[in-house]
Amino acid sequence: MTIKLPTRVALSTCALCATGLLIVTSPAAATGLAGTDPGAPGRPKTAMPQPALLEREGTQVRPRSEAPETPAVSALSWLVADAGSGEVLAAHDAHEQLPPASTLKTLFALTVLPAFPGGLRHTVSGADLAGIGEGSSLVGVVEGHTYQVSDLWRGVFLNSGNDAVHVLAALNGGWDRTARQMQTKARALGAVDTDVVSPDGYDADGQVSSAYDLAVFGRAGLRNPDFARYCSTVNALFPGNDGGSFGIANTNRLLTGADGVEPYPGLIGIKNGYTTNAGNTLVAAAHRDGRTLIVTLMNPQEGDGLEVYEEARQLLDWGFDAAGHVDPVGSLDALRPVAHAAAAPAPAASPSPSPSRAPVTTAQAPTASNWPRTAAIVGGAVGAGALALLLGLRRRNTRPWRR
Repeated sequence: MTIKLPTRVALSTCALCATGLLIVTSPAAATGLAGTDPGAPGRPKTAMPQPALLEREGTQVRPRSEAPETPAVSALSWLVADAGSGEVLAAHDAHEQLPPASTLKTLFALTVLPAFPGGLRHTVSGADLAGIGEGSSLVGVVEGHTYQVSDLWRGVFLNSGNDAVHVLAALNGGWDRTARQMQTKARALGAVDTDVVSPDGYDADGQVSSAYDLAVFGRAGLRNPDFARYCSTVNALFPGNDGGSFGIANTNRLLTGADGVEPYPGLIGIKNGYTTNAGNTLVAAAHRDGRTLIVTLMNPQEGDGLEVYEEARQLLDWGFDAAGHVDPVGSLDALRPVAHAAAAPAPAASPSPSPSRAPVTTAQAPTASNWPRTAAIVGGAVGAGALALLLGLRRRNTRPWRR
């Protein structure tokens, strides 16, 4: 397990040092604005604590008076955020990199869902189903059968069907290409903790995400009407071999109330997951009194396989009660690349050659992935300016005096 605390904090500190030399001329310093929301130009952001509390280990929360006590949950990593504003209300080891299991299918859907209309029909080949991991969850896709893309997405969201993921990835140009596109998409959303190896979330060496990144994916997904509809569907029919169909049900017990789990009022979805390596993982969202909250949990250490739902319930209850009584500890927009206002529209990004961290384009503001280069440029410019100033003063002092 890797926590990215030292790198981000060190880089932020260097940036602040460089900025301190220039702050006297900064319009933001003159006006007191902390910045603007990239989604709403000109709108002041809520001031965030510095250094970011989300970079620290342990539970982070900033309660005001009358704030309810944060529940003690056993998940290795968790986060509660407001889906509208992106403000993180509380979190525990938010950036710790852990195996995501099938919650990674949220990123798969964000990447592939817009590419194909739901009514498109596809006949499945043997190659489409090749390479499905042993013990994978399946919805029942059969070679030689023709399915609508919408059927396959219901198989992904409800049954967490890795067979449906493989078919959609094949439609999208292949397994490896889809993994690269997912990696690029993650970076574009500001999710820097996620490394994609297997698009279906099946355990693979080096495949990790974080509670922070999963919340970013869930929030982005809810903005897509198709994603929101699929992830909140409780029951559906799936095409069978004989021309008929059979029923499938969402495996998110907090949505369906299966296995004795009480359904959560106002729950929207989003995606649950489980593997031996990852344990139980969950991205859930619920709406109440005009507010939508997103909760992510990774690998509860107590209880049985249903504990993840009960801990999510506790965090959602706390979040709705705490809203307005806590100050944010971070933002889901904090690491999102931002295009410069004067920059021309950047061309569509092509998939990176490997599922490694995607570079940030020159049309984007500094983020965690390009801060070292930016800090070096700023530091070099400041240093060069200081040197030029000293040389100029020296030259002036040695120059003959003229009236």
